[in-house]
Amino acid sequence: MKRDLNYQAMLAVALAEARKGLAEGGIPIGAAIFDCSGRLIGAGHNRRVQDGDPSMHAETNAFRNAGRQRSYRDLVMVTTLAPCWYCSGLVRQFGFGALVAGESRNFQGGLEWLRSLGLLVVDLDSAECASLLAGYIDAHPEIWNEDIGKE
Repeated sequence: MKRDLNYQAMLAVALAEARKGLAEGGIPIGAAIFDCSGRLIGAGHNRRVQDGDPSMHAETNAFRNAGRQRSYRDLVMVTTLAPCWYCSGLVRQFGFGALVAGESRNFQGGLEWLRSLGLLVVDLDSAECASLLAGYIDAHPEIWNEDIGKE
């Protein structure tokens, strides 16, 4: 997996998705999938609130929007928040080559587990990602605690 990709530019796509989710009344978490040259394959945002679907995490939405791939080994999953165990499992199950998390302050998820498996994991510790989600958590603690905080 190339380590010279522009992770900040990739994160900007996921952040735009998170903002779309927030504008729709949902949890502001976004994700995007890129190939090893930095080309966007698919993007999505958390739609659990909007769709009433507990499985529609940002990573799942981006994965579905990317469509079937021959291999995921050369793909990078980029998320605004460290992925939960469900989404960490998706990254592992399909053999993604790398994971880039915008932040892990609000939620640590499966980052260490993925690292322990030898996956390239980059935590950008983005203040913008952290504050976007922290603001949502402050405004909607009941949704966070019900939908995300338990994970």
